[in-house]
Amino acid sequence: MTLRQIVRAAVGAVLLAALGHAAQAQQITIALGSEPTTLDPQVREDGSERAVNDNIYETLMARTREGALVPGLAAEAPKLVDPTTWQVKLRPGIKFHDGTPLDAAAVVYSVQRIIDPKLKSEQASFFSTITGASKVDALTVRITTNGPDPIMAARLYWLKIMSPAHGASKQVGAVPMGSGPYKFVGWNRGRDITLEANPDYWGDKPKIRKVAYRFVSEPGTRLAGLMAGEFDLITNLLPEFAGRVPKAAHVQGLEHPIVILNADGGITRDPRVRKALNLAVDKQALAEGLFEGRARVSTGQLLSPSHFGFNDKLKGYAYDPAQAKKLLAEAGAAGKKIQLVGTSGRWLKDREVIEAVAAYWEAAGMKVEVKIYEFGEYLNRLFDRNTRADAIFVVNSNEMMDADRSLSAYYKPGGVGASNKDARLGQLIDAARTEVDPAKRKAMYNEAVQLAYDNAYFVWLLNIEDVYGLSKRLEWTPRVDAKILVREMSVK
Repeated sequence: MTLRQIVRAAVGAVLLAALGHAAQAQQITIALGSEPTTLDPQVREDGSERAVNDNIYETLMARTREGALVPGLAAEAPKLVDPTTWQVKLRPGIKFHDGTPLDAAAVVYSVQRIIDPKLKSEQASFFSTITGASKVDALTVRITTNGPDPIMAARLYWLKIMSPAHGASKQVGAVPMGSGPYKFVGWNRGRDITLEANPDYWGDKPKIRKVAYRFVSEPGTRLAGLMAGEFDLITNLLPEFAGRVPKAAHVQGLEHPIVILNADGGITRDPRVRKALNLAVDKQALAEGLFEGRARVSTGQLLSPSHFGFNDKLKGYAYDPAQAKKLLAEAGAAGKKIQLVGTSGRWLKDREVIEAVAAYWEAAGMKVEVKIYEFGEYLNRLFDRNTRADAIFVVNSNEMMDADRSLSAYYKPGGVGASNKDARLGQLIDAARTEVDPAKRKAMYNEAVQLAYDNAYFVWLLNIEDVYGLSKRLEWTPRVDAKILVREMSVK
């Protein structure tokens, strides 16, 4: 080989290495705690599905990182035409990933699909007031409700818009296709999902070219992968390791770990038992011992102070194991068996919280049978009232930031996560949903929250921070609504 050939080969190698490094710099890997149960954006109430689909599909309204509502696919905020009709104007020129237009027909289809009882959407409580939608012209839609709806803009922040043709296809749950900044590439079941940047995206172009989502249920394994440079972002970082990772980011989140107690039957039908199960748990110890102080003790309601309808008079159940034992004895429940259902890896320290709660209940005199299911089966048991256990652990996050979402889903009789037949509670929630006077509406929610507290329909535990681990090269600030939007990320 001549000197010129040697130099040329060396230069080529350097250029190839540089190109490889540049390509790598435009790719990131995100580790999720569970695999999505589907990639249909309207069927399940699944945080891992949202983590992926929030980058593929879009909504009519959006939020800033701090939580303020702003137009998304809509050109402006929805306008009230009459007390039960809202009009939405769409931005022109937006297309789905297959090139078809995102127009009024697509919005009408998306609305009608998610409210169709045949879909059996676990997200139905988000849209409980909506009765239908109709096309005015190519870029204008009217949405009708069963009464005045003061939070329509927040509902439209949640509704993902789908192509009618794709929504009707058999591939809708396996091959997502939206209008967002990232396009679906592939799903290796049990391992990863890959997306790539949409070159025709209507908004600001994303800086990350490709993103892979890995499914890693064990927090320790996610941590090890981050430390080894395998992952760029991990969810649910163990708080005790926040000082050891390359970078940690956190925000006071919207997640509330609770235990739903079955007030309709079984051992938890007795309100004395439900109150005892609240008094038996030392929530402050959970906040400090398990979460290193990155959690606040719940005030006895499934709402954060930032949510409309928050009852600032509630203080939560105190830790009183002696009173818990007394109530269990009075109810004849001491020494009796109670089943506690949960999952592992989906939420920060979910298994640890479940096991800690079980230990507190055991100490109070119950025999606790803990059942941990894989996430898909867990969701079936959470949302199917026919298989509802005595107690089921869940972490609820209310990104609508309005009491209607949490109370319609978990408090109101018949809600997807509710376990009571409290008629008065249902009346309050229904009335508040259509009340346009903010003061009257807040008073109704305050009464509803107090009623549920007095009857101990849940064991309220904590409000936890969202804690993430980042690689050195990843630049990203967490959002108050917990969305993991890759278009807001960049790499050094």
